[in-house]
Amino acid sequence: MRILVVEDEPKTADYLQQGLTESGYVVDCAANGQDGLHLIDQQDYQLVILDVNLPHKDGWQVLELMRREHSTRVIMLTARGRLADKVRGLDLGADDYLVKPFEFPELLARVRTLLRRNEHMAAVDVFQVADLELDPRRHRAYRGNRRIDLTTKEFTLLHVLMRQAGEVLTRTQIISQVWDMNFDCDTNVVEVSISRLRAKIDDASDIKLIHTIRGVGYVLEVRQ
Repeated sequence: MRILVVEDEPKTADYLQQGLTESGYVVDCAANGQDGLHLIDQQDYQLVILDVNLPHKDGWQVLELMRREHSTRVIMLTARGRLADKVRGLDLGADDYLVKPFEFPELLARVRTLLRRNEHMAAVDVFQVADLELDPRRHRAYRGNRRIDLTTKEFTLLHVLMRQAGEVLTRTQIISQVWDMNFDCDTNVVEVSISRLRAKIDDASDIKLIHTIRGVGYVLEVRQ
């Protein structure tokens, strides 16, 4: 497993590289956003640990640019702990958000969780429900002959729903599987994401697949 650490503080970068290497991972480091993007384009990383306050290109810019081409898991690592910053990170496609100062065992646990999810979600070649198909390996989705353009987060959300088709997933379950973050109870990111996904998946089709179970959660299934 190869991990990229994009961190401009030398002590933090060395600390992360040493700890992750001792835990069995291959670790590369970049000290600024531009170098980080270059390495992401050159290497196949399973995970990127990305600081926000970076020279040349900050973490927000790096994340936004890499999401145009890459679905690599990303943990944002930053001293910015406000809810608004967390929401911004996940809206741009982050999978997790860890605030400095942090304890290494917690970071390592989050790394393992994300990497296990990568392995699990790659186990099936193609998911299909009715005429909806999802190909995780090629990062493509189709409704019949129509290709559906999805953001990285929308793709992950659809992947979770299709992998557990027919099962009602609560808002908390969806957050834990798609974002790996703890949200304020008033955050409506799940509702907004489901609405956007439904518009792309169901609006142009007579058969609706994404259903709301009022007061419980959401389910993807064919209903008679």
